[in-house]
Amino acid sequence: MIKSERTDYRFKWSNLGDIAAGRPHLGDSTHVAVYRLMQYTMREVLATRYGPDTASDILREAGKLAGTEFCKNTLNANLDFNGFIADLQDQLRTLNVGILRIEKADLGSLELVMTVAEDLDCSGLPVFDETVCEYDEGFLAGVLEVYTGREFYVKETDCWASGARTCRFRAKPVGKEVP
Repeated sequence: MIKSERTDYRFKWSNLGDIAAGRPHLGDSTHVAVYRLMQYTMREVLATRYGPDTASDILREAGKLAGTEFCKNTLNANLDFNGFIADLQDQLRTLNVGILRIEKADLGSLELVMTVAEDLDCSGLPVFDETVCEYDEGFLAGVLEVYTGREFYVKETDCWASGARTCRFRAKPVGKEVP
């Protein structure tokens, strides 16, 4: 095997590799606890090194990159709104990320209220009286930006970790204030 030196750290969808070839016996699944172990230890290291606000910003930025690439590589952004949302719901459920629902959608202003039940990031966490799904905020913003061609601001307003039993996100195009 020839070892190559990686010098380009820009994410590409192909960086995810050939999971079927690499994991012929274990497949493409893992336990939620393993994902959370990675996420919450990463969060702690980032918060310790750079402060909690910067850690949240980095997680949101990483989520946005993930949402952008996820939309470009797995979703059909040429569908009408209902078709696109159905595709997104199906993919998130198939991948066991969560159960997405649209509570409100004003297509004229592109303002949305979405919930994600059984969220991969937080469902079942202890109550901390705060929201913790910054990665999800970025992910949803990235998906919506690719679909609409407009930059989005997404803010989590309810979270399992804040005592709610579903995560709720408000989304608006950048330039419109999100409460």
